Amino acid sequence: MASRAGPRARGTDGSDYQHREKVASHYQMSVSLKSEIKKLIYVHVLIWLLLVAQMCVAHLKLVSHDVVAMPYQWQYPYLLSIIPSVVGLFSFPRNNISYLVISMISTGLLSIAPLIYGSMEMFPMAQQLYRHGKAYRFIFGFSAVSVMYLVMVVAVQVHAWQIYYSKKLLDSWFTSTQEKKKK
Repeated sequence: MASRAGPRARGTDGSDYQHREKVASHYQMSVSLKSEIKKLIYVHVLIWLLLVAQMCVAHLKLVSHDVVAMPYQWQYPYLLSIIPSVVGLFSFPRNNISYLVISMISTGLLSIAPLIYGSMEMFPMAQQLYRHGKAYRFIFGFSAVSVMYLVMVVAVQVHAWQIYYSKKLLDSWFTSTQEKKKK
């Protein structure tokens, strides 16, 4: 022990705790990836709510069909795309790998597949609009095909980034699990 005037005992200056002050990189990555995925899920929920609003307004005939067109067939199965997002959110609190895998797979099946089908369903109408300049369905004065293709482009990007970040998060969780097994 050191006295007030004497030298300090070795290891009591706090330098022996420096290794404990750093957070492992896979934990930092997990937190940042969860944050990015949550932002993408919020954007997806916004897109989903816009499509639900269009369906409600069209089916309940709150406004004329000239103002808001009836939904396309691909929009109905796309409503199920909220399920992968909710499952993904459930995977975050305890780093549940199986929920994240289910979310990734179902994002492909319930989100991206209806968008691909929708692009094929609307292609003849988009072709007619491009070649002849004629549109028969409108959403607030804009061609419904143009509006829906714009929504689809944003949705595909959101879902693709969501799958990409989920894969990186899954890799981060596997790294952490492997390190625990080694010890």
